[in-house]
Amino acid sequence: MSWLFPLAKSASSSAAGSPGGLTSLQQQKQRLIESLRNSHSSIAEIQKDVEYRLPFTVNNLTINMNILLPPQFPQEKPVISVYPPIRHHLMDKQGVYVTSPLVNNFTMHSDLGKIVQSLLDEFWKNPPVLAPSTAFPYLYSNPSGMPPYASQGFPFLPPYPPQEANRSIASLPVADSVSSSSTSYSPAKPAAPSFGVLSNLPLPVPTTDASAPISQNGFGYKMPDVPDAFPELSELSVSQLTDMNEQEEILLKLFLTLPQLKQIITDKDDLVKNIEELARKNLLLEPSLEAKRQTVLDKYELLTQMKSTFEKKMQRQHELSESCSASALQARLKVAAHEAEEESDNIAEDFLEGKTEIDDFLSSFMEKRTICHCRRAKEEKLQAMAMHSQFHAPL
Repeated sequence: MSWLFPLAKSASSSAAGSPGGLTSLQQQKQRLIESLRNSHSSIAEIQKDVEYRLPFTVNNLTINMNILLPPQFPQEKPVISVYPPIRHHLMDKQGVYVTSPLVNNFTMHSDLGKIVQSLLDEFWKNPPVLAPSTAFPYLYSNPSGMPPYASQGFPFLPPYPPQEANRSIASLPVADSVSSSSTSYSPAKPAAPSFGVLSNLPLPVPTTDASAPISQNGFGYKMPDVPDAFPELSELSVSQLTDMNEQEEILLKLFLTLPQLKQIITDKDDLVKNIEELARKNLLLEPSLEAKRQTVLDKYELLTQMKSTFEKKMQRQHELSESCSASALQARLKVAAHEAEEESDNIAEDFLEGKTEIDDFLSSFMEKRTICHCRRAKEEKLQAMAMHSQFHAPL
């Protein structure tokens, strides 16, 4: 039955005959793609002859290299990008596209597989670092200008920027902590004038009433009520009040004894302690977050490999189904029947020339003729079935 399902033979013969129908530019493109595949076994084909992706790991950081072949490739240079963005001397300012001279000086006679391998060697020799980001995007948002991952359909979780594990938390002065946090969420304000000891006092905290919306962290602070009159001042004489107004130290000494200010300082200390405790808890959660992020990256890499394997098996299944189609079987039966008929004719000629005995002639001739007629009958039956299905096909 080798003549009925000659898949390997037909595939090799079609592969050998296909380059003849390609232009020299297309042949060179196929050679470069084949060089890329042979050099990197883990490369995944995203879109045939257009886009390829190669995952690699440097210092426990998994990076995906995306290789996009333009329509005029190899006359045009390929576009090589990476995700997530990294900082490296081979990358552009955004950390997305490779600007190596090997890519910029690409010609149609360059070896694409060797170029990608040189880039990987350089990344392993001088490991890149993640580009800083101002947010933590959970879903891949297609950076500006970066080619999208075609026919993917799976959101990718970009790595979280690594943080220092040995960070220490130190208590900051209230004036510094409040001012630094306020500048992150509000426009810059002119610096308040310094009045000696007043610079060490806490800055005013905005008051909030019950009807006001709570801040983003779910907490709000209400300033202590300031009385309309201070009994301490009513017991002083006019000269003492004048001296207090003219001498800052006396005014500050009285100011520091106010219960409202003491309450603000106590609340500030409690708030700083709560912030430090929350920061410590966040640092304890960081290893768990990194482990889960790495798990997601490993699963994404496994998904890429399984997708590549699935596409190869789908292509193999398509080739098998094509080789077993009615038209293909009919063509092979026709060729096989013709070969059996030629063999029987050769046996008859040998018998007429006296080269074979009559018993050998009868056995071999009848066998070849029987095979020929069986194959021809099967070929005619397949042809009749094809015509019947063609006329009775639904409109």
